[in-house]
Amino acid sequence: MLIVMRRNATAEQTGAVMAAIEARGFTARPIPGGERTAVGILHNEGPVDPSWFAGLAGVKEAIAVTRPYKLVSREFQLADTVVRVGPVAIGNGRLILIAGPCAVESEDQALATAHAVRSAGAHLFRAGAFKPRTSPYAFQGLGEKGLRILEKVRSETGLGIVTEALDHVIFDAVEAAADVVQIGARNMQNFSLLRRAGRSRKPILLKRGMSSTVEEWLMAAEYILEGGNPNVILCERGIRTFAHHSRNTLDLSAVPVVQRESHLPIIIDPSHAAGLRNQVLPLSRAAVSVGAHGLMIEVHHDPDKALSDGSQSLYPAQFQELCRQIGALYELVRAAGADHTKEGAAHGTETVS
Repeated sequence: MLIVMRRNATAEQTGAVMAAIEARGFTARPIPGGERTAVGILHNEGPVDPSWFAGLAGVKEAIAVTRPYKLVSREFQLADTVVRVGPVAIGNGRLILIAGPCAVESEDQALATAHAVRSAGAHLFRAGAFKPRTSPYAFQGLGEKGLRILEKVRSETGLGIVTEALDHVIFDAVEAAADVVQIGARNMQNFSLLRRAGRSRKPILLKRGMSSTVEEWLMAAEYILEGGNPNVILCERGIRTFAHHSRNTLDLSAVPVVQRESHLPIIIDPSHAAGLRNQVLPLSRAAVSVGAHGLMIEVHHDPDKALSDGSQSLYPAQFQELCRQIGALYELVRAAGADHTKEGAAHGTETVS
């Protein structure tokens, strides 16, 4: 349930509402808004009687939350969450590009690729220091050495770093080195890792599991927000189907569904969906067209010699062309969205963003 306070409600009145919630054995979570504060009720095992709180001073209304996920839902928070990574804001109407190799292989490789993607227009640099691989014999990443290389990349290029934590044991080390901690598809329901991410003060990039529904994905995000970390970026990276023409099947329908259900920003990883570099550009254009807040693209300065995922990594020149194409497309999509909003307002109809 969500207790919506009046615009002129005092801090004392909000505190009294929270105390009343806690007195009944629930958890109260304040949700500051632009015009008013709301208080969410968490950890209730069944329906909550709104009459318990509706008559309290400063309360405007008590709203039942119908979704199993609460903190991530539009019912709890109508306004879009904007996740800030240094000067980069994800979810505020600007298309964000995260680019880099699958894995850190060497200092020269990481720096060469980072300089290339930055000059092309990337806002953040991605690369794995710890790599979850299907085969135990495949390259597993450089580990702590890779984190030190990523820190040097940030120092030399100014790009924020996105890298993955495989489990809660190494989370501290990754958190100290990264600007955004990634939780990969294979770990989307690693609940000890999700709870550790909830205690982090760093933004979390949460990838959708390859066989997970949107509801399961949002419930995984709920673990992080429930732990106290509101800065979650959702990443659709393709799901497993019966198709063999690509590595996974990119679920573009997840973008409008998530934007209807949740206030969290959502980006697309077309590289892991495709598995083949000749599909990355068209899938990127499609992702921009459906309104994704950003893209995460694998780029390698020499993909033919990559130790992992070389076949889906773009050459720097291909990434530069991708930036050129999607930049122009994004402006068209924004203009079309603005025209649609104006048309709906003129006719008194509701528009959906």
